[in-house]
Amino acid sequence: MQELPIGIQSFEALRRNNMLYVDKTDRLLELVTEGRRYFLSRPRRFGKSLTLSTLEAMFKGKFNLFDGLKAYQWVQEQSKSPAPVLRLDISLCECDTVDLLRQSLTEMLSRAARRFDIVLHSQTVSGMFADLIEEVYKAHGSVVVLIDEYDRPILDSIGDLEKAEQMRSLLRSFYTVLKGCDEYLRFVMLTGISKFSKVGVFSALNNLHDISLTEKYSDIVGYTQSELESYFKEHINFTADKLKISSSEIIEKLRDYYDGFSFDGKVRLYNPFSILNFFSDGRFENYWYISGSPTFIVKYMKKNTIRDPEEYRHITVASDFTDAHEIEKSTPESFLYQSGYLTIEKWAGDEITLDYPNQEVIKSLLRMYLDEVYKVKHYITLGTQIWNALSAGNINDVAELYNTAISEVPYEDFADRNEFWYRSLFLMLLRGAGVIAYAEVHTFQGRSDAVIQFDTKIIVLEFKFAAHMSEVDKKLIEGTQQIQARGYADSYDAEGRKIICAVVVADDETRQVTARVL
Repeated sequence: MQELPIGIQSFEALRRNNMLYVDKTDRLLELVTEGRRYFLSRPRRFGKSLTLSTLEAMFKGKFNLFDGLKAYQWVQEQSKSPAPVLRLDISLCECDTVDLLRQSLTEMLSRAARRFDIVLHSQTVSGMFADLIEEVYKAHGSVVVLIDEYDRPILDSIGDLEKAEQMRSLLRSFYTVLKGCDEYLRFVMLTGISKFSKVGVFSALNNLHDISLTEKYSDIVGYTQSELESYFKEHINFTADKLKISSSEIIEKLRDYYDGFSFDGKVRLYNPFSILNFFSDGRFENYWYISGSPTFIVKYMKKNTIRDPEEYRHITVASDFTDAHEIEKSTPESFLYQSGYLTIEKWAGDEITLDYPNQEVIKSLLRMYLDEVYKVKHYITLGTQIWNALSAGNINDVAELYNTAISEVPYEDFADRNEFWYRSLFLMLLRGAGVIAYAEVHTFQGRSDAVIQFDTKIIVLEFKFAAHMSEVDKKLIEGTQQIQARGYADSYDAEGRKIICAVVVADDETRQVTARVL
């Protein structure tokens, strides 16, 4: 079996060490022959950096690296007149302050100039960039510019409006150089996580072709189902033997756990990072979360109203939802999509329906909420214990365990606590432990707040909120009457399973819940 390129973002290193490579060079060949200016946004860990590294090798004519690949002939011809390539990785820049970012960009451009034996005389970052492009052009011909993670400094500044605007202003002047130097450029490609039309950067770069949501390039990064089964065939068979299950079962589990990303509503993709790590370890783990949550998502979720992740399922948005807002005012679903937590389920006309791509991602989002936002320690253990208590029908034990979790939440971070907030935290605890629980289940006369199903019993919970301790008894009665009047349990009567209905009242004054079984 070929070695798996875990953590390898260099195409040259990957090929020289004979590592497994899913050949995307035919897609890249279409890019370089059909256009000249591109932008691509994709979630983290999706292969953007490897894509730029591959393009760099193509333009430099390193045809020996492309033996057996679809772009071999083009690269062999390109080797007769290699193009000069400027590849800049903005994620390597220090961006704690705008001065540090400016200094990092200056150093990055100076290093690039030294590689071409060029001396830069300008004193500004944008001036240095323009001089570099022009001088490289004079010495070597039309220049290829590849910029990775163009938006990193802006995203890292979410939550600090003044800092974000400073970063935006500097990057706007920096990227505007590409438009002004158009006559010296052969090919330009920028990649990043986000695309917001009003960050100023894209108003300055309106000559870029955004291929992020185009059907033609929907599979330019990520693995399709056919690519997975073809390129990883030996790894699939090896892992199947290791886990003592069939290869077809491995494929089905992989599809459920890691597949489902889509950027056009048609083609479904696997995240390369998760697939490579799965075959390396031979375990169905949550590699997406282990790799770290994007800082800008965490900052955004802490600052904005927390919603139950279930509410983002099958949510409908306008087709331009990724670039219709200022970055600081963007909706949660836009952030969640661009960071990879939501994906396109279907696309019909001017409307897009979003949903979670797979099991790994929804579990990652739940863990991010519990770890970074609610800050509940040992939530997997607590969630499992709550599940066991529910399974045994011990509703009072459920309440005690939930109170343990509530006591760990930094209340000062949540000024707008209500019934929804307490219910959401409860359901997240269950889901974070891998338990399936349903929120707002529709019945003929209304919606029950939570339903947890077992083989032999069904638990129906109604949550109520009491601002003060004196209101608890009233809310318990109110919840009891609501369950009975609206028949939340009636739809399950014919199933023959035991039904337990209970009211859970959250007392915001004491920060505790009280439960009563009907």
